[in-house]
Amino acid sequence: MEIIETTEFELEGEYSVAIGKFDGIHRGHQKLIEEIMDYKSKGYKTAVFTFEPSPAAFFGDGSYKGLTTRDEKRHIFAKLGVDVLVEYPLNKESAAVAAADFVQDILIKKMHTKAVVCGPDFTFGDKGKGDVELLNKLGNELGFEVKICDKVKAGKSDSYASDKDIKEANSVVAEDDKSSCEDISSTLIRKEVEAGQMELVTEHIGAYYSVTGVVTKGKQIGRTIGLPTVNLIPEDDKLLPPFGVYEAMISFGGGHYRGITNVGVKPTVTDEKKVVVETFIFDFDGDLYGKTITVNLLRMVRPERRFASVEELKAQIESDIEQIIHAN
Repeated sequence: MEIIETTEFELEGEYSVAIGKFDGIHRGHQKLIEEIMDYKSKGYKTAVFTFEPSPAAFFGDGSYKGLTTRDEKRHIFAKLGVDVLVEYPLNKESAAVAAADFVQDILIKKMHTKAVVCGPDFTFGDKGKGDVELLNKLGNELGFEVKICDKVKAGKSDSYASDKDIKEANSVVAEDDKSSCEDISSTLIRKEVEAGQMELVTEHIGAYYSVTGVVTKGKQIGRTIGLPTVNLIPEDDKLLPPFGVYEAMISFGGGHYRGITNVGVKPTVTDEKKVVVETFIFDFDGDLYGKTITVNLLRMVRPERRFASVEELKAQIESDIEQIIHAN
């Protein structure tokens, strides 16, 4: 997959383009990608257009955290088979581009767009003045097709998982309609992550919510109690669920392993406030320091808390492990 990170570019060929924020790349977003893939039958290449940083981060107060990091988005789009990802730099100048100019100068001149796919609430251009009505009008004038995709409703089962093995694992998730007929959106999923409702997050994303990173060395206290762990330091702009203990699936080297993960600050063993994703991997004995792994969070087991001693902490972790093992 080719990645464009500049305003100065021109693609070769003709393209079907999906446009959006793509925070979380949930089932609604995946529907947009499926739609642009259908245009391959017309000989069009596929492209995703998004702004970097996201409008929420650019116009926010600096506290915004996303469902997916930049690297995670790139990895998912590549797996979905996208030919080109345009991460268009968002700054004062690009944010002030008039809606008609956005279409003419970027979609037509730079991207040779023949088809645009977006959601019904898509807005574009200076202050979001452009909408799907204007996009359809410009499409008729400039010769490109516009496909407006309806929102995907929660509880539907037409999801796409970015990893085949994870998709198979997700088949155990109950299909009951837990969110009525609410639209699947990044806003909905953010609320679910913040509430620790990981089963719902899995259902609405179409894959497990995960944290990916390089394993770093910790205090190695886990080894002293017979529970060696691996530590990831999450990126600052990654939205994390509530501090607590989670059933996890850990992916690395083409394999998947069950485990238990603590997301938080480990209050029993340190007074530092650094957030760590710490995982004990079941049935694995190997050195992962310096390697990239993905920790998929399946469900919350309990909130994080401070214990009176390391021995008490060990006893609780062993109880948590038993709960996870016997729950499946």
